[in-house]
Amino acid sequence: MELQLSTPALLFSAITLLMLAFTNRFLAIASLIRGLHKKFLEEPDEEILVEQIHNLRRRLSLIKNMQLFGIFSFLLCVICMYLLFQGYTSAANWVFVSSMGSLLIALALSLIEILISTKALNLELSDMEDIFEKRKSSLDFIFKKENKKE
Repeated sequence: MELQLSTPALLFSAITLLMLAFTNRFLAIASLIRGLHKKFLEEPDEEILVEQIHNLRRRLSLIKNMQLFGIFSFLLCVICMYLLFQGYTSAANWVFVSSMGSLLIALALSLIEILISTKALNLELSDMEDIFEKRKSSLDFIFKKENKKE
């Protein structure tokens, strides 16, 4: 199969949308960090804050690397198109494979970041579960966790 000029061009829209999603994640993390900083200044001894700070630092690093590999994939697509335009099909094939590899790494990092963000949300929910277990409600039959029988 021969690589055509339109093939790497198709990745432009996909990579651009991924970069937009990565940037939105970054902005959400920045907002969370600012809110957490304000909360930390009010109550610096709260234990859950330390776990959240560690979690956000890891997520921030992953998002930075996701953006890095996404940009690298985009640049390699541009180089691939230039090589195809100049007639260097063998080199263009290798650059395209590298671009796809970089995109795959960015997506893998995105998956890891999603898993970590889920863990962060579970930390937040654990605080609220303690409160719900202490009170009674008429809707407990719907929302209450069932005890596992052994």
